[in-house]
Amino acid sequence: MPYQLSEINDKIRRDPAAFLAECDAHYQQRITTAVDRILERMKESPIVLLSGPSGSGKTTTAMKLEQELERRGVNSHTISMDNYFKTLNRKTAPRTPEGDIDYESPSLLDMDLLDDTFSRLSQGEWVIVPHFEFARQMRNDSRGTPLKLEKNEIAIFEGIHALNDDIAGRHPEATGLYISARSDILDGERLCFKGTWMRISRRAVRDYNFRGTDLLETLLMWYNVRRGEKRYISPFKGRAHVVIDSSLRYEVPVFANYADALRAAVDQVPPENPRCREFHDLVDAFAQFEPVDPALVAPDSLIREFIGGGSYHY
Repeated sequence: MPYQLSEINDKIRRDPAAFLAECDAHYQQRITTAVDRILERMKESPIVLLSGPSGSGKTTTAMKLEQELERRGVNSHTISMDNYFKTLNRKTAPRTPEGDIDYESPSLLDMDLLDDTFSRLSQGEWVIVPHFEFARQMRNDSRGTPLKLEKNEIAIFEGIHALNDDIAGRHPEATGLYISARSDILDGERLCFKGTWMRISRRAVRDYNFRGTDLLETLLMWYNVRRGEKRYISPFKGRAHVVIDSSLRYEVPVFANYADALRAAVDQVPPENPRCREFHDLVDAFAQFEPVDPALVAPDSLIREFIGGGSYHY
């Protein structure tokens, strides 16, 4: 459901702290609804598959699901599916049409190991959750973590490909969740900020703050990221038992504080880049919003995953 620009700006002018608290409460209600469904289906499977495109806030959402499950007396374990990447073989790795390694492809994951892991956990058996070392682009099984699910315990597997045919398709009994920033912002009937722009803003700021990635590099990668989403992620969202909208009405006003840094990067994007015009439109769109001081953002807000300073450890 889209948000309205006038409502956002009006509430920020009147009482920004109250507005942020209201938005966070709405997101918590989405978490509560998702946990209701997880518990309803717990008798079917102790496995939860949390999927969504880049910048959706999967990691924070998984932590919030854990907290709500624990509040209801259910222990849970969140496992990043990044650890199930296979050691990269550049000779056989999938490629984009441009000839680069397609890091968005699900074929980089060890589907057979995931299949075996889900089966064993569902049967109450021990598994070793592997550890992937991104610096060396290889899996280090010696650093794996033992895991066994007891009664009344759940494993949340979080990753962009969690609902893929080769994962969820082999285990339809698992509870599927799909998360993305799904709400556009309108000025009347005019589209003034896309939900996908929220995600590129989140990813750019996060990569710049915490991953040592230049903003320009993030923007240049976005075309392939979006292409991968349309090919590998979105087609499987119909498998989800619950769809979570991770957008927050106050996040664009918060990210408006980073508009100057984003503009400097956008000005360096080559004109032939397929998304060059869109990047300029995105940066220009920030001027429509009343900015919000990031210091007002709650420590447990989903947005803290991208701007830092939060109470969760990533």
